[in-house]
Amino acid sequence: MFAAARDYRKFDRKQHADLANPWLVRGRRAARALSEARGWSRWITSDVDRALVIVLSGHTEAEPIRYSELFPALRIRGLPVGRTAEVLDQLGLFTDDRAPAVDRWLERKLDAVAQGIRSEVEAWARTLLDGGQRSEPRARQTAWAYLNEVQPVLLEWSSRYDHLREVTREDVIAARDAVSGKQRESRLVALRSLFRHAKKNGQVFRNPTLRIRVPRQAGGVIQSLGQPDIDEAIAAATSPDIRLIMALAAVHAARPRTIRTMQLDDVDLGNRRITVGGHVRPLDDLTHRAVLDWLDHRRNRWPNTANPHLLITQKTAVELGPAGKLWTTRATRNLTATLERLRVDRQLEEALTHGPDPLHLSLVFGIDEKTAIRYADSARRLLETVPSRGTP
Repeated sequence: MFAAARDYRKFDRKQHADLANPWLVRGRRAARALSEARGWSRWITSDVDRALVIVLSGHTEAEPIRYSELFPALRIRGLPVGRTAEVLDQLGLFTDDRAPAVDRWLERKLDAVAQGIRSEVEAWARTLLDGGQRSEPRARQTAWAYLNEVQPVLLEWSSRYDHLREVTREDVIAARDAVSGKQRESRLVALRSLFRHAKKNGQVFRNPTLRIRVPRQAGGVIQSLGQPDIDEAIAAATSPDIRLIMALAAVHAARPRTIRTMQLDDVDLGNRRITVGGHVRPLDDLTHRAVLDWLDHRRNRWPNTANPHLLITQKTAVELGPAGKLWTTRATRNLTATLERLRVDRQLEEALTHGPDPLHLSLVFGIDEKTAIRYADSARRLLETVPSRGTP
């Protein structure tokens, strides 16, 4: 009726290894090619080879090897599961039978929500992630933020209601007013999205979020970093990677996510140009020197890496993905001048130096008009206070 799971944990190399098995021969050949393409170290290559001997020595037909069979056998021996699975996938032998991460996430978030509410919320979340007939998929971070924002509200409603159609306008207002500040607006935006989806699909008769507003608060004046804070950040730049990361944030106003996802092709050393977040900028002397120092370090440390990202780590040097968020922000995480504050300070400094002109800021940094207007307004208000400091 169904295939029994294989238990590779019982494998004994002396008794079970069959180095002449055709599948093992093909697997080892594919692993060598992948090792050369990815710049694997000899230790990684050796570990993958050991793993392939375990799972392919007794393989007799093209039946897929499931993740649930592969993981326990390799993890107990400290062998790489992901890279072995990649080789097996190239051979057409791998099946990932794990529940998708999004399913596990939704199950965890909606576990205690009433079933009638849960079904529509799950449909809404999947539409945010995957899109629908007339809607484009949203960024994964947006879907996560929306569901995280409405989850406590859904749990509270589940204690009283069995379906979203029972929710009233007063319930929405109470949910909005249960939080303060920016979160009030975020919660209302998420609830609007949920009820618009439910109304569109006929799950509710009316949208209780209509004409409910959150008074917009005037943004405060953005303040410049103090020189001691900047000096502290400079002192933390003790390696080529950190110096380049800080230069990208402090000179080019690059966000941490933009920094870690930049590609080698984004740097044009010959023409002294750099592309930051899709916006082409001149490559200044400071960043140019930081790029050269980092590329020398990268070339000496990982000469065979095939990773196309500008910044790589010991882990990503043998892969193709970007560096992690924590690695990128580690040097300034406990400082006042974090990467985000350095980015904000750079844009404010441009507005203070060249005048509070939103158009100029948009052209220099490629930011949207609302953001540019906010920086220009803060710069204007700061500049207006300068004469008053000298008055008695």
